[in-house]
Amino acid sequence: MKKLIIIIVIILIALLLIKRSNMTWRQSFLKTVYPLVMLKAKLFPNKKEIQVNKDHIKPVTSIYTLQATANNGTVIGLNVYKGKKILIVNTASDCGYTAQYDELEKLHQQYKDLIILGFPANDFKVQEKKDDHAVAEFCKINYGITFPLMQKSHVVRGAEQNAVFAWLSDAKQNGWCDQQPVWNFCKYLINEDGVLTNFFAMTVSPLSKDIINAVKN
Repeated sequence: MKKLIIIIVIILIALLLIKRSNMTWRQSFLKTVYPLVMLKAKLFPNKKEIQVNKDHIKPVTSIYTLQATANNGTVIGLNVYKGKKILIVNTASDCGYTAQYDELEKLHQQYKDLIILGFPANDFKVQEKKDDHAVAEFCKINYGITFPLMQKSHVVRGAEQNAVFAWLSDAKQNGWCDQQPVWNFCKYLINEDGVLTNFFAMTVSPLSKDIINAVKN
């Protein structure tokens, strides 16, 4: 019994140490264990976690015809990003991969010509319950996010799927890729000509050599 009490006390002290002032206990815990989550992914890789447009297939429908609604309600035509690489990511605040916000911001700061667009979604295990204002505050306070965030939407297939993600996950539109997000923080890279070049699953760090090389090439 005494040992059990000691273990409980140790656990409580550990939780107090990892608690961030602007995060819930869950968010603090997930941020702390994020390296372990990524370690598991490295030890047990999935063949589909990285998909590449090796044949340089061009889209059937141009992504530049699409629009997205920013977190503040501003409608953005993706044609404003012509001539730049775009990394599109579906995000969430209460996920084991939420710490990738930090890595995405570092990538954004390192490659100023790379456009990163975050699309918050509540599609996976209800891990984005916040409204758009709260999402923006969470990202700014805890991760210093400066890249654009869009309004919450659905990123998986269905009648309410965001048009951008409908394009990203439909080979009949983008030319080759039918991969919809399998979890939060999946990433799609589009080159300067509007061609979808890569899909990266949530298990691939934004600062991995695979993404860095794809951004630089």
